[in-house]
Amino acid sequence: MKYRRLGKTNLDVSVVGIGTWQFGGEWGKDFIQVEVDQILDQAKQEGINLIDTAECYGDHLSEQFIGDYLSRNNREDWIVATKFGHHFHRNFERTRHWSPDEVLKQLDDSLRSLKTDYIDVYQAHSCTDEEFTNDDLWTMLDKQKQAGKIRHLAISLAGNEDSYQTDKATEVGAEAIQVVYNRLDRAPEEKIYPSAINQDLGVLARVPLASGYLSGKYKPGSTFEENDVRSRHDRDKTDRLLRIVEEIARHEVPEGVNMASWALAWCLKHNAVTTVIPGCKNREQVSSNARAADLDIVSEKHPQAK
Repeated sequence: MKYRRLGKTNLDVSVVGIGTWQFGGEWGKDFIQVEVDQILDQAKQEGINLIDTAECYGDHLSEQFIGDYLSRNNREDWIVATKFGHHFHRNFERTRHWSPDEVLKQLDDSLRSLKTDYIDVYQAHSCTDEEFTNDDLWTMLDKQKQAGKIRHLAISLAGNEDSYQTDKATEVGAEAIQVVYNRLDRAPEEKIYPSAINQDLGVLARVPLASGYLSGKYKPGSTFEENDVRSRHDRDKTDRLLRIVEEIARHEVPEGVNMASWALAWCLKHNAVTTVIPGCKNREQVSSNARAADLDIVSEKHPQAK
């Protein structure tokens, strides 16, 4: 495993982390604690130290699975990133909650769910520019940093083209951003990444496997279970993307290289990217993801590499 400094923070994160949206039950599988334990145990063996979760992956459900694990293992071994701004409801619906009082309650709920006294990276979760531009919110969050509940603030961007929130990150005290980035969606390269590099912001690349389409497991015409979020994707667009994936596999992925590992390594070659946070459903996928750190496509000259 390789590690990179997360922007201006003092955190050295593994270049491959663990994304945990799937623990909330929206990706075609309902997890139980022993399965989560196996995934995180395997991550530890692979040298992975970053877990990314959120308040609305289930109603703090993903956080609760992670918290149960952390309560029985060394909390200090992990860098835990979670988010704020939403509340999960039945039928996979979410409501938005952005007032300082509401966010403070979310923070305390996340701390209880994660069974920890502090959150390493606390991220504004897909906020609008209006929700973002709220001095009272950022003042409250800064006070929580001073109280020791939060180590570092970050912004998980809703879009990956408009750089407004990235440009304002340092101004509000954020030291990292999270953005959708993968071989099928390179939009952050134009405006967001130059701004992040200029401010020395850490970058967590989410959806690095393009919702699993870059895993190489799916072909045009593939269908998904009703409780899988991908079943709600536009059918024609999905098939079009999967046809592009076939061309990428044919012309860009070296022979004998696992496509998922290649796709993660492809993200990591960009100098702005600190880490990728793919989801995984079992320990085998954890190991496959971790192998991305060993591919030659991951530059040893990355300015934050260690």
